[in-house]
Amino acid sequence: MGHRKKHAPRHGSLSYRPRKRARRLSGRVRHWPTHVTDPQILGYAGYKVGMTHVILVDDKPNSPWYGREISRAVTIVDTPPMLVASLRGYGRNGGGLQVIGETWMENLPKDIRRTMPWPKDYDAAAALKKFTKSLDDLVELRVQLLTQPRQAGIGQKKPDALEFGVYGGTINDQFEFAKNLLGQEIRVRDVFQPGQFLDIIGVTKGKGFQGVIKRFGVKKLSHKTRKRVRAVGTLGPWHPNRIMYTVPRPGQMGVHQRTEYNKRLLKIGEKTDDITPAGGFPHYGVLQSDFLLIDGSVPGPSRRLVRLRLPNRPKPIPDKPPEIVYISMTAKK
Repeated sequence: MGHRKKHAPRHGSLSYRPRKRARRLSGRVRHWPTHVTDPQILGYAGYKVGMTHVILVDDKPNSPWYGREISRAVTIVDTPPMLVASLRGYGRNGGGLQVIGETWMENLPKDIRRTMPWPKDYDAAAALKKFTKSLDDLVELRVQLLTQPRQAGIGQKKPDALEFGVYGGTINDQFEFAKNLLGQEIRVRDVFQPGQFLDIIGVTKGKGFQGVIKRFGVKKLSHKTRKRVRAVGTLGPWHPNRIMYTVPRPGQMGVHQRTEYNKRLLKIGEKTDDITPAGGFPHYGVLQSDFLLIDGSVPGPSRRLVRLRLPNRPKPIPDKPPEIVYISMTAKK
């Protein structure tokens, strides 16, 4: 019999290089969707609570369980109201964007001083008037939203200042829409609707410094190897006489930014008693505000901030959200 080559595909995708810690735990949005027709804010933020399971009626026509009750694992995200703190306009500067206009709300909350220094003599009316004159040079408009962690019950005081894109219509339409929201609170129902798909941007759990077995799934060597077992078999050829970046190596694992596309929003809830287990959620506590039920898992540990965005790769939206028959209130990890 002839020699048969062993099938050994590489371990670990190169799409996620470099595998290092994320710069910030709030995540970074690199692209905002442009398939929106009417002016609206394109995202929101919340805090991951934990997971549970629900029984719902399958509404996918091509599913073998269409019309039948099925069990689905869901993630609960706490979404307190967010404050529209400022408007920020961007213009073209070579190949990138540059801030050319900004205006803040009047009477900022005291907690904002925990996030950034703030001048005492800021004139919001003059800044808005100056911002209006630069509308012709704008190519993109964004709003800066402040989280209100005191309403989330996670023991955090310092708010997170996050930018979210505004799209739909002309720049003037977007500006008028955003100007009317400046200084007001918005809720998650003002941005998303039950049954639609979302993109989740978050930072994964931290695993620390790990070896190649856990980090890349490399196969363990034989116990007869002379030196190590939990290591790669070779670091590469003689030439080039260096270690190539494609060779699995030990290093940081976890705290990586990840984007999950088209996660379905099953429910937007307001009555927290319908979902909070006795004694509260493990590692989180008791829900105090609006919450989301998202089909599947969400990156990161409990209490970590996650960004929610309208889908960049939209799927056909069902006519209505699925019918949820039962929500488990048993505390999950």
